[in-house]
Amino acid sequence: MAEAVIRGATHEDVDSVEVRVKTALDADVDDMQWADAFILGTPENFGYMSGAMKHFLDRVYYPCEGKINGRPWALFVRAGNDGTGAISSIRRILAGLAVREVQEPVLIKGEFDEARLADCEELGLTMAAGLEAGVF
Repeated sequence: MAEAVIRGATHEDVDSVEVRVKTALDADVDDMQWADAFILGTPENFGYMSGAMKHFLDRVYYPCEGKINGRPWALFVRAGNDGTGAISSIRRILAGLAVREVQEPVLIKGEFDEARLADCEELGLTMAAGLEAGVF
C-alpha cells in the first residue's frame, strides 16, 4: 500500500512537489514541520493503529502543537478487522494538532485486494496534485 501511495505522490505529472518517505520509527518533529502536507499509513493491530504509529504520534504531538495548524493530511490503513479503531484513534490525535483531513482514508480490510492498490496510488497523486495546484 505504501509503495502505491508513493508511486502516486511521485507521479510524472506532478513535478514541483518534493516527497519525503519515512517509517514511523524514523520520522520525527523536523519531518512534520518540514512537510506542507503528510500521508500516514498503518496496519490495524488489535483494533488500533500500530505501536510504531502511536509511538511516532506521541513523539511529535507536543513539539508540533500550534506549529502545523491547517496542514493537509490523509491516511491509509490495512485492517484485518474493520479498521475503524485505527482510523478513529488517528483522527482523534490529529484533531488536537489542528491539521486538516483532506481525503477519506483508504481502507483495505479482510482479504488483501490488489485492485484497491489503485485507490492508494490515487491517494498519493491527489495529495501531490492538490499541493501543486494550491488546492490544499
